[in-house]
Amino acid sequence: MWRRVALLSSSISSSFLAQTASRLNTWESLTTGIAQQAKGVIAPKEKTPFITFVLGGPGSGKGTQCIKIVETFGFAHLSAGDLLRREIASKSADGAMILNTIKEGKIVPSQVTVKLIQKEMELSDNHKFLIDGFPRTEENRVSFEQILSEWQSQIGVEPNVVLFFDCPEEEMVKRVLNRNEGRVDDNLETIKKRLTVFQALSLPVINYYSEKGKLYTIKAIGTEDEIFEQVRPIFAAFEQTVG
Repeated sequence: MWRRVALLSSSISSSFLAQTASRLNTWESLTTGIAQQAKGVIAPKEKTPFITFVLGGPGSGKGTQCIKIVETFGFAHLSAGDLLRREIASKSADGAMILNTIKEGKIVPSQVTVKLIQKEMELSDNHKFLIDGFPRTEENRVSFEQILSEWQSQIGVEPNVVLFFDCPEEEMVKRVLNRNEGRVDDNLETIKKRLTVFQALSLPVINYYSEKGKLYTIKAIGTEDEIFEQVRPIFAAFEQTVG
């Protein structure tokens, strides 16, 4: 009888220990996930993100074409400029710095813009992203690719497609001055500064992706539909594989 009791006691103890260990593992997994969220660690998406960078000077028409790409191919549109302007309007700690930087025609620090884009990507249910007006510098590019690599736990993650809307300077100036959208940077003095910065800092990024074979140059002259006819085949070619 004592032997049966001992065996039963041993069985209960083993079962209790197994259940306790299982609960501890579950709790550890749960608390680890909470801690990672608190530290800003992003869980990788179920599908690998399909990233498109959309580059071009102010008034090149890239924003309008992004809208047509979204409507036709179902991408999420993340405009770096809109995210920065929204941050200014929110009166956040970074808002005043962003406003002064934009007014001077300068480029907002990479970590600020990358943080805003990263947050939008994290919150989105989509896995296809059009990132409009970014990266504008080599520092932007390197910072973003590092974040993306950490997010997907891969090395050397890069965008799938880079669009460059090539437009004559005089046409870009005319478009910006005529759009009347009330943007803080839509004035002749700031436009000239932005174009100078674009030529000095953004063209190296464009050349980098050209050498990588990822660049698609769009001649941004003509009607919206005429320009989109250059854009459509690029994404149509990826549609079957991207989903």
